[in-house]
Amino acid sequence: VQLQASGGGMVQAGGSLRLSCTASTRTFSSYRMGWFRQAPGKEREFVAAIMESSANTYYSDSVKGRFTISRDNAKNTVYLQMNSLKPDDTAIYYCAVLNRSYRGSIYSWPVDYWGQGTLVTVSS
Repeated sequence: VQLQASGGGMVQAGGSLRLSCTASTRTFSSYRMGWFRQAPGKEREFVAAIMESSANTYYSDSVKGRFTISRDNAKNTVYLQMNSLKPDDTAIYYCAVLNRSYRGSIYSWPVDYWGQGTLVTVSS
C-alpha cells in the first residue's frame, strides 16, 4: 500500500489546516487508518485513528477537541482537520495503515504501512 499525504504548510497560531492522505489500494475501506507526527528532536507520536467504517475514532489527549479525523472510502482518502493550532503542533505529520489486530493502548498502535510526511509549521 502506498500512501500520499498532502496539505501541510505554515500557519499562525489559532489557525487551521486540513491534511489529506490518499492510498493506492482497492481495499481501502478495510483498513484502519491513522495519523502520527514527529516534532524536531522528539519521537514520532500517535495523533489520531479511524476505524474501517468511521464508526470509531481515537485521539491523543494533546489534540482531542481540536483535531478531527475522517475518511472518504470512495476516494481512498483519510483527512485530518486541525483547528486551533498551536506552536507545539509543529511537526512532520505522517499517515499510516494501522495494524488491524491490535487491542492495546492507542499510543502504542503498530503500523503496517507508513506514508511520506507532510510538514506543518505553526508560528506564534
